[in-house]
Amino acid sequence: MTTTQVNNPGPVARMLTELLGAHDLPAEPPRDPMPLLLEWWEDARARGGYADFNAMTLATATPDGFPSARIVLCKAIETTPPALVFYTNYESRKGRELDANPRAAALFHWPHAKRQARVEGAVRRVSDAESDAYFRTRPLLSRIGACVSRQSEPLESSQALVAAAMRRARTAMLEGDIPRPAHWGGFRVHIESVELWSAREGRLHDRVRWTRLSDDETPTWRAVHLSA
Repeated sequence: MTTTQVNNPGPVARMLTELLGAHDLPAEPPRDPMPLLLEWWEDARARGGYADFNAMTLATATPDGFPSARIVLCKAIETTPPALVFYTNYESRKGRELDANPRAAALFHWPHAKRQARVEGAVRRVSDAESDAYFRTRPLLSRIGACVSRQSEPLESSQALVAAAMRRARTAMLEGDIPRPAHWGGFRVHIESVELWSAREGRLHDRVRWTRLSDDETPTWRAVHLSA
């Protein structure tokens, strides 16, 4: 900052005053964060600028605390009770870690609106019926891939994986169906905290965290503004 700018803080003062009036997040946080989280999710969907608007970073950890993270696709945001749903190979690293240490954190980043959303909570597998129903909606090649991929395991070669997929495709043509393999299905993150972040100039970002206070289907929450 130049000497002139220091001695004449008017422009900076105006910018800071404008920031106080810019509320992507409400000045008074809503009691329940889930409708706002869903609103941001739907805004990202409607934007049409994302190949995967529902992509989220999923963080898991082993029971002794070794973390790992990867991108997965969130297939549903449920507001009552609050939860996220995604699907994966149960025998993958994330699947094994979630079975052994059933807690996760997830992060959405929507650059078009300069927004981030974080959630944390306990994790449980969805029912077989839910996994079966979703599996039937997947494209044919994705269903074949779920059957033959031993996710996170050493692979002989890419050619061997494609050959296995070809064999499974021929079997599917004879049988007329591809049932969901037992090693593949959904997880539900039962949300215990939500943090919404909205970028502002000068790194004076807007950030609110909600912590779930009860296990009711429509829980109560405590909201806190955080310094960003």
